Amino acid sequence: MKKTLLFMIILLSIQSYASEMFTKRASGKPIFIQEGEKKYWCPICGMSLKKFYKTSHVTEKKQFCSIRCLAVSVGSISSNNIKVVDAKTENLIDAKSAFYVVESDISGTMSEVSKIAFAKEEDAKAFSEEYDGEVISFQKAFEMAKKSLLSDIAMLQKKKEKMIYPMGKKIFSKKCQQDINLSNFYSINELKASLINDKLCKNLKGMQSQAVTLYLWEVKRANLLEKIGESITLSKDEKCPVCGMFTYKYPKWATQIFYGGRHFSFDGVKDMIKFYFDATKWGKYEGATRDKISKILVTDYYSQKAIDGTQAYYVIGSDVLGPMGNELIPFTQESDAKSFFDDHHGKTIVRFDKIVEKEVYRLDE
Repeated sequence: MKKTLLFMIILLSIQSYASEMFTKRASGKPIFIQEGEKKYWCPICGMSLKKFYKTSHVTEKKQFCSIRCLAVSVGSISSNNIKVVDAKTENLIDAKSAFYVVESDISGTMSEVSKIAFAKEEDAKAFSEEYDGEVISFQKAFEMAKKSLLSDIAMLQKKKEKMIYPMGKKIFSKKCQQDINLSNFYSINELKASLINDKLCKNLKGMQSQAVTLYLWEVKRANLLEKIGESITLSKDEKCPVCGMFTYKYPKWATQIFYGGRHFSFDGVKDMIKFYFDATKWGKYEGATRDKISKILVTDYYSQKAIDGTQAYYVIGSDVLGPMGNELIPFTQESDAKSFFDDHHGKTIVRFDKIVEKEVYRLDE
């Protein structure tokens, strides 16, 4: 029994030593591809990209701390130009041709299972011989990351609820400005950059900045979004960014798009959809990209309640006009949409993901 216990202690010590020998932190100058001060942090979880550089992935001008956060963001790899850091050379390489070592002795990044990439198969095999693990393709590693998302999220959520959120709340109350406007930020890494660089908090050290960021983004911001009632709340100074009309004058037609904590209000679905497809066409809204949308609200025509715009049914081409003329009329229930369609001579009924941009513009003709 004593020999068995001693063997286990030695084995655990060896594994711990192995983990210490390999570090995910950049050994030299890391490559950051995001713009501005937010470039140092993952846009999904806010983790340091320098600290987790050797597991970071890049796609569409975004850089993630892990293949797990990549999977949360892109969902599919079919049409994405994805790069990953080669853990040996620390250069960015084509992820789809990389060799991944999974389930090694190295701890995972935002996941229970580690996934370390290499440009050369011989480097991956050498790593797996030293730290254990299996060498697989990017496709298989990505599928593993997708498959474990729910369990990884559950694991991380327990840790955050038990430790991180309480820590963040306590630090926020003692060290930070209490009037931070979360609606000014599109993403978690943008918030974190502002907390540090704009000195919204004093003397944040180590894990403190991450704890405060997570508390503000995932607790306070979430609570603000949940306070939205059955009808869409409009302030008197809000103007539709597309047509410039005051939206509070048209509550029956009101819609909103939320980008993180920030939102824009519209006086109808038509203008909202125009903004949705290309916000920069209507002003300097470079941060209002579709991948940053956290919530879309529209007003159900019959009940006048705020509903999830991505799940609604829309009647196009009816004889009912909105503030800006021909409109897409939203409904929670398909049966209501069909009834309205029959009563008001609609031309078609579509779901949100089937709305075509050029068809929206034709409503103005």
